[in-house]
Amino acid sequence: MQETVAEAQEPAEHSGMGGKAQNGSRGAPRRALPAALGLLLPMAILNALLYLCLAWVFIAPPRSAPASTHCPRGHFRMGQMKNCSPWLSCEELRTEVRPLKRVGEGAVKRVFLSEWKERKVALSRLTSLEMKDDFLHGLQMLKGLQSKHVVTLLGYCEDDNTILTEYHPLGSLSNLEAMLNLSKYQNVNTWQRRLQMAVDYVSIIHYLHHSPLGTRVMCDSSDLPKTLSQYLLTSNFSLVVNDLDALPLVNRSSRTLVKCGHRELHGDFVAPEQLWPYGEDTPFDDDLMPSYDEKIDIWKIPDVSSFLLGHVEGSDMVRFHLFDIHKACKSQTPAERPTAQDILDTYKKVLNLLRDTVMSQTREML
Repeated sequence: MQETVAEAQEPAEHSGMGGKAQNGSRGAPRRALPAALGLLLPMAILNALLYLCLAWVFIAPPRSAPASTHCPRGHFRMGQMKNCSPWLSCEELRTEVRPLKRVGEGAVKRVFLSEWKERKVALSRLTSLEMKDDFLHGLQMLKGLQSKHVVTLLGYCEDDNTILTEYHPLGSLSNLEAMLNLSKYQNVNTWQRRLQMAVDYVSIIHYLHHSPLGTRVMCDSSDLPKTLSQYLLTSNFSLVVNDLDALPLVNRSSRTLVKCGHRELHGDFVAPEQLWPYGEDTPFDDDLMPSYDEKIDIWKIPDVSSFLLGHVEGSDMVRFHLFDIHKACKSQTPAERPTAQDILDTYKKVLNLLRDTVMSQTREML
């Protein structure tokens, strides 16, 4: 609050001849110091506001943790729902859910944008009875792995081969660049937000490797586009895993390892141990193909993270700081690769380090 400074001046009583004050004294000195302070105060406020603005632009604040959405098993809560509701039954799915249009299709299921009680939801239907085992496996994984890392299950009907899940309008992770190129999302197209998405991705891998259902391997990941299609973008650009139709179990106590499918795999996106090891002269035989463990997911992390980081200003700086951990992920020997927890710790450390660096530089600008 600015104060009005009254300048106290003594009335000048003039003599008849010289016009001097009768008591010979001068007027009181002007109080300039408070006036200067009055100018400095708005400048200080403006400086603080400028700092906050720069911090907001250059430093993506950590996304605030959402209110707890934990519900008892067999229940769900989504969006603005205040209370948990039981998973919808066959009868409720048949009578309360209205399909609107098909928005996706894979080998196992077709996905329809649908409506339930004026809320947009995703209804999945089995494409072919030949794929029913995969469909039911995906359903069991959805039921057993409900968490912040997994798309929310709203209901299912095994009799009708249908599954209802939360709808995310931004679609799969494959759409990331298209979404970030839209003008309304330009403010989140930063290295900070992109690195946070990489943290989300590695967090999901870590969760699957230490899940309530044991060590699960993300087998639907033979190439980058296929891998990206397994994840959904939420409205605040976090990630959830959506497609759990191929999550085999690694059980070291029983020495059970996995094989992703029954066909020969090619390319450098898959881990070396997923490739046919007996040369071109020996025809591929699934019975002779060695099995492997969850370290195949670790091999793929650098490629997925590079996609997530994109080519925005600052992304190369992030890649530089992640070089060593990504090099370790590409070890030809699976046992020498880091764990998902090791990678997650490194990602978080780099994120915090670079945020602090940018904050320090922002302070120096002011």
